[in-house]
Amino acid sequence: MSEAISPLASPFPALPPIEGVRIAVTRAGYKAWERTDLTYAALDEGTVVAGVTTQSKCPSPEVEWCRKALPLGRARALVVNAGNSNAFTGNRGRAAVEAIAARVAGHVGCEPSDVFVASTGVIGVPLPIDKAEAGIDAVLQAPEAGWRDAAETIGTTDTFAKGASASAVIGGKSVTLVGIIKGSGMIAPDMATMLGFIFTDAAVEASFLQTMLDAANKQTFSCITVDGDTSTSDTVLAFATGKAGNAPLASFDNDGADAFQAALTDICRQLAHLVVRDGEGASKFIQISVDGAESDASAHRIAMSIANSPLVKTAIAGEDANWGRVVMAVGKAGEPAERDLLSIRFGATQVARHGLAVENYDEAPVAAHLKGQEIEIGVDLGLGEGHATVWTCDLTHGYISINADYRS
Repeated sequence: MSEAISPLASPFPALPPIEGVRIAVTRAGYKAWERTDLTYAALDEGTVVAGVTTQSKCPSPEVEWCRKALPLGRARALVVNAGNSNAFTGNRGRAAVEAIAARVAGHVGCEPSDVFVASTGVIGVPLPIDKAEAGIDAVLQAPEAGWRDAAETIGTTDTFAKGASASAVIGGKSVTLVGIIKGSGMIAPDMATMLGFIFTDAAVEASFLQTMLDAANKQTFSCITVDGDTSTSDTVLAFATGKAGNAPLASFDNDGADAFQAALTDICRQLAHLVVRDGEGASKFIQISVDGAESDASAHRIAMSIANSPLVKTAIAGEDANWGRVVMAVGKAGEPAERDLLSIRFGATQVARHGLAVENYDEAPVAAHLKGQEIEIGVDLGLGEGHATVWTCDLTHGYISINADYRS
């Protein structure tokens, strides 16, 4: 974790235990740092899993391993390495993942495919198998750790630990969801974010859990961006132990399925927002809403064009109500737009309407809004019913400093 905490940081919440999950952490020594960097989650037999992974064409061996294992729907363990992404490392990287899975499987008494592995950190350096295996041996003997320990251990350039919880009632049974996540830079996911892990005691069939996670992801993790860059290692996994004792959910026709979907989407949104709030160098959390597009998909692409614009993000950092940069970002998105129908607001103040600046609008409330840490930008295209909301942060010199020194 970085010593300088983001001004947008949220305190780590009190998170309840999840029956069927045991957490431990240790120091494998992947980098020259005095901190834990290997997280292990032991999952009771019967745990099912769903996941979404990066759309990068250069995925890490860990991502490929998870993709191959996910269709089986079973999970008995999770291993997360911090400080080395093991991406772009060829056969040596694949061998490291296989060695980790085999070592854990031998201890647990399961198939290697029941062991999920994720890594984050520098690209292009093979994960040292000797350190990984020694770390596994150590963590298997380590005392049980808490959620905050795990959240801190999976971080890299993160400035604060990130966790969230949610709950739902399924057929009269209360179920709990807990999630931890890491992410601060290289955030423009086409699926998820950096590394996120959700645990629940609900009983859910694996294929239906996948359906629900896909839906939740579409509205949350795939609606955030820090810098427009998609990681080679992006992974979000959801594990359901079934210990709550509810009748297993198999479809949206089941009692409580809608409530569980709402809880899953809620925890995903909480975690996604925490990543944006820890955006490298961020000083402002920005919500961008686009209405009146020809479709929801078109609205999403326009919103992300605004959110990824360095000119928009630096204007917000400078507290400059330069709405012309929003016009630019709408126009470059490649989506249907009519200049003379376009309207823009900052906060609650309309600054442009139907292709023109609002005559004699008072910039004082806009200036006051931009001095805050929570910024809203609204765009109405006036073309249809399409809507999307995405979240990003401003772009400051801090982002440059962090990434210029990343390998130091």
